[in-house]
Amino acid sequence: MQRRAAIWILGAFKTSPTEGIEALTGLISIKSHITKLGGRSQLCAMSLPSNHIIRSLIDSPFGSGKHHYLSSLIYFTEQQKTKIKGHLINANNRSYGIVSLLSPFHPEFSPSSRIIDTFSNWFSFNLSNKEKNDKNCLHQLDSMVIESSSTTSTAITVTDANIKNNIATAVSYTHIPNRPLSKTRHHSAFVMSTEAELFAIRYGINQASLIDNISKIIVVTDFIHTARKIFDISPHPYQIHTTAILEDLRTFFSTRLLTMS
Repeated sequence: MQRRAAIWILGAFKTSPTEGIEALTGLISIKSHITKLGGRSQLCAMSLPSNHIIRSLIDSPFGSGKHHYLSSLIYFTEQQKTKIKGHLINANNRSYGIVSLLSPFHPEFSPSSRIIDTFSNWFSFNLSNKEKNDKNCLHQLDSMVIESSSTTSTAITVTDANIKNNIATAVSYTHIPNRPLSKTRHHSAFVMSTEAELFAIRYGINQASLIDNISKIIVVTDFIHTARKIFDISPHPYQIHTTAILEDLRTFFSTRLLTMS
């Protein structure tokens, strides 16, 4: 049925391949459309009131949090959850992929109190020249490490993130002279690459800012477009990470300012 509609839209021959004409007309397959509708119906449970009985049966971060029935999924073991199939289980699993959007009126995004207003000269972006080859880039990184090694108050954080088989991996390295190299790796599902990259930057800055006697933090990343989102004041689905980064930077800058005064 969908094939006949695609042929009619394009005016193609009857012998045209189904996948090709569906791609040209922008039609997704019936199977994918049913999967999308099923996923949306599972998310409807998250819009129910917090005291609804269905919200009391799931153990997701968006559960009621006040009262759980004895038959609630929170009391099930992981082995029992894998054996149970049904709409409620699917809705519970899908709920972990929901990202709560923050209000655009959050204090970190209020005019005159934003990082870009109060500490505009305390941070900068140093872009690498794309025309440089790998050897020149390595030489630039080596020079930066050697220069920062002259003082123990500089922390270098190197972040990276990738997604493979729907599993996101965020890696963060923190280097401080005369201290062991710190490496942290996090895995997560139901996230996009931008969110994984922001989390890697968030964790690296958080760990570096908690170390005593650190007055300068250098973040090395190849996701410059993602790093710029930290200072993006417009509403976007990654504010949960950018707000946490801004709060860490504000605390770090304020502490350093008190030390200097």
